[in-house]
Amino acid sequence: MPVAVFCIGLNFPLVSAHAQPTALIRGDTTKPHMALIFTGHEYADGGDHIRQVLREQEVPGSFFFTGIFYERYAPLVRLLKADRHYLGAHSDQHLLYAPWSARDSLLVSRDSFLHDLNANYAKMEKLGIARPEAPWFLPPYEWYNDSIVQWTADAGLQLINMTYGTLSHADYTTPDMPNYQNSAQIFQSIMDYEAAQEHGLNGFLLLLHIGTNPARTDKFYLHLEALIGELQERGYRLATLQELFQND
Repeated sequence: MPVAVFCIGLNFPLVSAHAQPTALIRGDTTKPHMALIFTGHEYADGGDHIRQVLREQEVPGSFFFTGIFYERYAPLVRLLKADRHYLGAHSDQHLLYAPWSARDSLLVSRDSFLHDLNANYAKMEKLGIARPEAPWFLPPYEWYNDSIVQWTADAGLQLINMTYGTLSHADYTTPDMPNYQNSAQIFQSIMDYEAAQEHGLNGFLLLLHIGTNPARTDKFYLHLEALIGELQERGYRLATLQELFQND
């Protein structure tokens, strides 16, 4: 595992210059805290509802958007920023970095990766989100390999990804897809995982989408309030990424 060091003033973990960089996919499993992370590219239909629920429940969210999203939904981004949620990068054009069937291969060069990443941050900066305030980068499609991790570190950023084990990320699926999961199935998968695993959802990064294709009428984000309530009932504290990854 890489040695965690801290940047003065920002207090987020960076990879030591002498260590092999890795992706952060889970926080401390001995503590009952977890983070809600939301990604967005094309759709933002759940934005207002998600924002309202997080405000009412006083829960932080971490949002990772593409450059396309930042341009298309700037008013929503400004509201999320005003609410002091984390706003991060998810690539500019939502590129697929590696083939689905050959993860150790690449579909992008280092230069094209960095060009796209920098374009994402440039659009964020236009909305008042400075790069030093957004050190965590979540790859598009949640799909990456060692090269992407290294290139991210070379850019002075930390790659993170969702914690696998539940079906939360399947909230984008539509009924015509063979991998379709309805909201009840997604919700139950989270509760089943929590109950079955030794460490439950401790340190979990639970990924949801801020919007989905109109063909999906069963919107999982409408269950967010119930999900938060159930997680809190089970003793979890919804935390920021900084809280999840900081050293005590």
